[in-house]
Amino acid sequence: MTALEPSVPTLDAESLQEHRTELTGYCYRMLGSAFDAEDAVQESLERAWRSRAQFRGESSARSWLYRIATNVCLDHLRARGRRALPMGIGGPATSDGVLGEPLPESVWVQPIPDAWVLTETIDPAELAVREETIRLAFVSALQHLSPRERSVLILRDVLAFRATEVADLLDATVPSVNGSLRRARAALVAAKRLDGDPSPTIRESDQQTKELLDRYVEAFQRQDFDSLMDILHQEARLSMPPFTLWIQGVHPVLSWFDRHSSACADSRLIPVRANGSPAYAHYRRNDHGVFTAFAIQVLDITDGRIIAIEQFLAPKLFDMFGLPASIGNAR
Repeated sequence: MTALEPSVPTLDAESLQEHRTELTGYCYRMLGSAFDAEDAVQESLERAWRSRAQFRGESSARSWLYRIATNVCLDHLRARGRRALPMGIGGPATSDGVLGEPLPESVWVQPIPDAWVLTETIDPAELAVREETIRLAFVSALQHLSPRERSVLILRDVLAFRATEVADLLDATVPSVNGSLRRARAALVAAKRLDGDPSPTIRESDQQTKELLDRYVEAFQRQDFDSLMDILHQEARLSMPPFTLWIQGVHPVLSWFDRHSSACADSRLIPVRANGSPAYAHYRRNDHGVFTAFAIQVLDITDGRIIAIEQFLAPKLFDMFGLPASIGNAR
């Protein structure tokens, strides 16, 4: 190499791994599944490592990784249909409805632990944006967009890539990227209306919100419906993937809880963080007095009340949050 030739940057395993958390957030928004996102990131990093000699430094290592991750996600999306929450599949049921048959895991938008997709080192303003854009309702709305429009919107509006960077990343022109972005923004607004996005405002640092969550945990564990009436929003909804049934309105939701009170009495709610929202691991007591994994609850709050409880009846999700399948004997 002569003195006039620029040096080519080298990539090592450590520098690639530095992007894992952000890449997981990107792949999760694209795919709507924590497990699929984890697989996509691992595949992307392995592809990057195998082809690292081809990296010539014309773009940043971050852009190069996102090019690879986008292609991996687009490959995944060609092989399956849209993921959704129950609100995106059908209308609400009455409180005396039955759960019916569960649908396959591949149908549903899944929750994801905050620790997988958010870092404590980013700017607080940027953190607020990242939290808002991993909310379940937002991720569900993204699934209505075409895969290419989805990638453009996430890269531009969430991750703040420049239009020229996205054009280079997607092998497109800047006008086509801008056109895709306009269509994606319009489609996202329509999708949020279709899915009934409650547009919550969550501020856990606010003492009133903390007290609201404490009251919810106590009331739910005691199945105290009078207290829950004061905590839930009038338009509160309850969904229970992998079942399509969902219920809307504080009275129907409480009626459902009342019908199933014996199964949930003396439950335990363990706080976790999921999708930038307050969440709980719900353990139910079995006939032997042992608290066993039952569901992950993800809450939305608006107007100082809980407006949505997305209760994922999937004990296998507990392992994602580093939680055991049981938490001991209640007797």
